Amino acid sequence: MKYILTFFVLILIYSCGTAVGYDFDTEKDFSKYTTYDFYNPLSSGLNELDEKRIVKITDSLLVSKGMVRSENPQILINFYSSEYISNSRNSIGIGMGSVGRNTSVGISGGIPIGGKEVNQQLTIDFIDAQLDALVWQAKAEGRFKENSKPEQKQSYYIQTLTKVFNKYPPKQK
Repeated sequence: MKYILTFFVLILIYSCGTAVGYDFDTEKDFSKYTTYDFYNPLSSGLNELDEKRIVKITDSLLVSKGMVRSENPQILINFYSSEYISNSRNSIGIGMGSVGRNTSVGISGGIPIGGKEVNQQLTIDFIDAQLDALVWQAKAEGRFKENSKPEQKQSYYIQTLTKVFNKYPPKQK
């Protein structure tokens, strides 16, 4: 029973959070792309620490798919981010009310809890290095706490990039 509960909690966590959308060139044979590298220099809009996290996790995921990082790549990878900060969606509601004969009065309010969140859209582009043409793109939208610890950011990027590369290479019809 303990394992079933753990499994369902993991499914719930994995299914919530980051939303990912894809687009790709349907005329390309992605099985022919075996080498990759990252654009240099990256201008992702992220800080240097987050860039390093993303590069390291992407390296790990692509190597697990049989790709090799090369100085003469077939695919160049670029990623960039747009972010904005918002208040947490979690709140505590306080309300008072009265219902009387033909009259009613009500007062309510919400107090935000949990601090501010960073809402991030991370875009990852795969560019055919020889043709200089976009062949695959993923956009991931997610959020994390503004004051996240390094371990929490690492976990967020692992979850996000795992979802992103779950559909790479795309299935050809």
